[in-house]
Amino acid sequence: MAAPTYQRADLGELDGAAAEALRTLLFRLADDELVLGERYIEWQVHAPTLESDLAISNIAQDEFGHARLWYDLLEDFGDDEPALIWERDPGSFRHATLVELPTRQGDWGDTIVRGYLYDVAEQLRLEAVAESSYAPLRERVGKVQSEERYHREHAQNWLERLTDDEPGRARVQAALDRLFPYALTLFAPVDEATEAAIEEHGFRTASLADLREQFLDVVVPYLESLGLDVPEPDEVERPEAVGRDGQHTEHWDALFEDMTHTYRELGRTSTTKLMEDPE
Repeated sequence: MAAPTYQRADLGELDGAAAEALRTLLFRLADDELVLGERYIEWQVHAPTLESDLAISNIAQDEFGHARLWYDLLEDFGDDEPALIWERDPGSFRHATLVELPTRQGDWGDTIVRGYLYDVAEQLRLEAVAESSYAPLRERVGKVQSEERYHREHAQNWLERLTDDEPGRARVQAALDRLFPYALTLFAPVDEATEAAIEEHGFRTASLADLREQFLDVVVPYLESLGLDVPEPDEVERPEAVGRDGQHTEHWDALFEDMTHTYRELGRTSTTKLMEDPE
């Protein structure tokens, strides 16, 4: 039997497990985008060309906009923006550790590899919520998908340029070896009960295991076509911290401090909004 369709007004009717499952799914969407955007903006004025500087700035802006779409839906559970981001315990963030890792100093290829791996996973995840039983979620997917398509094309264009000669291919290979195990954390569950509730209520229409398999079906042949060796997924060492369960790398606390520095230094207790909340 198909899952019912839920509207914002129906949140109060969801039982505790269902509400927490939806909330968890939204946090993963929002936190991934926010933290990845933070890493992208570190390239501003440092990217290899003016064109790439503008492109990565635009991509970062898109990611922040996508995060705002998902955090806006999380406000329906009773939290405001400061509580969801700026005043939140860093241990409560549920982003995958792939997005929090620092970029290897001066290595543009490292950022491009991370972007490609993330963008393929994001494409598949968005497809899996495009028919979500939670109407406000699925109604926002189209805008995000169109922008993420550009991000993926940007990453692929750069990968093809960077792997065009042996020195560039070697640098990309080193980045892939470092980041690939962390890319698999995108498909790590919070816990089995939560994942079961997400699927049972139709909030997402594919399992994490299915999404992981689809991800490998896309990235492995593409990267191999560029002359790269993709680590064997079932043989890579799982990172100690995957993020989804609140366990993060040693890099997250420093990034969170940087991200919230201005808010704290100004003694803010609320945020200024320059535009209306998304409909």
